[in-house]
Amino acid sequence: MSLGFENFIQSGKGKGEMGYDVPEGVDVRGRFDPDFAKILNKDALRFVADLHREFRGHVKYAMSCREAAKSRYNGGALPGFDPATKYIREGEWLCAPVPPAVADRKVEITGPVERKMVINALNSGAKVFMADFEDALSPSWENLMRGQVNLRDAVNGTITFHDQARNKIYKLNNETAKLFVRPRGWHLPESHIFIDGEPAIGCLVDFGLYFFHNYNNFRKNQGQGYGPFFYLPKMEHSREARIWNNVFSRAEKWGGVEKGSIRATVLIETLPAVFQMDEILYELRDHSLGLNCGRWDYIFSYVKTFQAHPDRLLPDRVQVGMTQHFMRSYSDLLIRTCHRRGAHAMGGMAAQIPIRDDPAANEAALELVKKDKLREVKAGHDGTWAAHPGLIPACMQVFTDNMANNIPNQIHTAKRDDAAALTEEDLLQIPRGSRTMDGLRLNTRVGIQYLAAWLTGTGSVPLYNLMEDAATAEISRVQNWQWLRYGAELDGDGAGVKVSKEVFGRVVEEEMGRIEKEVGKEKFKNGKYKEACKMFTRQCTATTLDDFLTLDAYSHIVIHHPNNNGPSRL
Repeated sequence: MSLGFENFIQSGKGKGEMGYDVPEGVDVRGRFDPDFAKILNKDALRFVADLHREFRGHVKYAMSCREAAKSRYNGGALPGFDPATKYIREGEWLCAPVPPAVADRKVEITGPVERKMVINALNSGAKVFMADFEDALSPSWENLMRGQVNLRDAVNGTITFHDQARNKIYKLNNETAKLFVRPRGWHLPESHIFIDGEPAIGCLVDFGLYFFHNYNNFRKNQGQGYGPFFYLPKMEHSREARIWNNVFSRAEKWGGVEKGSIRATVLIETLPAVFQMDEILYELRDHSLGLNCGRWDYIFSYVKTFQAHPDRLLPDRVQVGMTQHFMRSYSDLLIRTCHRRGAHAMGGMAAQIPIRDDPAANEAALELVKKDKLREVKAGHDGTWAAHPGLIPACMQVFTDNMANNIPNQIHTAKRDDAAALTEEDLLQIPRGSRTMDGLRLNTRVGIQYLAAWLTGTGSVPLYNLMEDAATAEISRVQNWQWLRYGAELDGDGAGVKVSKEVFGRVVEEEMGRIEKEVGKEKFKNGKYKEACKMFTRQCTATTLDDFLTLDAYSHIVIHHPNNNGPSRL
């Protein structure tokens, strides 16, 4: 499998009046901006290009291995533990010690790299802010480059934002959260930057530009000798972690910094990766900060992995929580694996957002969050995620109250010996629950609205009192596809109805009407709802399931600016 490069290659060259100063073989096709030019200087682009050239063959091979694994699963095989790496799982080894600067990660907040968001998240009272170039960000040229500017200013401590509507100046507090950065997954290209005639590997652009501009100042601000810190998404196998480890070592050598300065937490958010957790930690052991339960993408991956298995239809997405046996088993095994190796085991996202106009509903939602966080801390997690600053005090209180002697983490105190007995069958158990018309409608409504926002540059969207990002939108898409593909019979109000293209077509039409009523005629008319509906419907009804919603949608937000190379393109 290629990286999708051939879908985005543009022919034709020629400078306009303005352009970026680029090294040989590099072609920047996004809009010229003086602020962006400071990020995209010649040396920074050379560093990114060197990373791309050194690792592109390894990445393409890893993506081809993903395709081969998918073919096996589609042929009836199940993922499982690799006998060839049993020696790693059974060996006595440890990850590098946790740096004191990030020992305490009780609550982490995540969000896109938008300027005001960066300031508010760093000031939120969370222990960590994960600045996101991935699921919470629509990867337009503007968003990506402004994000790099914003993070550079944040690391320098100079970031401010003037909200003209409120006439309010935002700036950093004296005490801020530690900054982690999540680059895109290996599969996504960056089609505004070409290297040797092909789009750059998106995550190496994100990592490379951030590291180049910040590694020295970062260490000064975050704790001498430690950092930068990263989150790594969407991996399916330890070979992909090995690439990241080599990227980190290459960057450290280039920057003349101590080996192991770069640290990263890996999101276990694909089903194949749950069987590779020891191996992933082993590959990154000098650079590791543990693993995280990326539970929303994990649900998406369950459907994608078993797309050719009609006996594994998911119930409504609201029923697929951590009480499901396969989800609880995944969490327990992650905790045991991390703590055995001396690393953090981070819990999942609380996606709720404050319900300001309904105190009773808000209190009920907050109680659900507390219950979920209590489950996590009692299970042995060292920290958790929150999508909104309003959740941080409650999450922090639960973790503080239930971690003995106010210790920073549970790495050396929490015991999960029962997880040693977890089997492949535990991790693959079919989830239980009902499939309803309401579930089909909610999937459709959320998927279309999220995609409409994504196409206009917003990657994190509040919908129905939850913060939706690409991961939750993917669940909506693949579940609809799965139910359509196998004619799932519905329960509840739609009892006896089989999901078909005709049924789905009526649902889409009715839910588009509901969306128009909810957002208003003017916003509906001026938004991207019709384009999003067409794209979402096509993906749900496709004969073959697309690997990622965003990979297909990406071509719709790529703009090659006329002042650089070739005509503008939407």
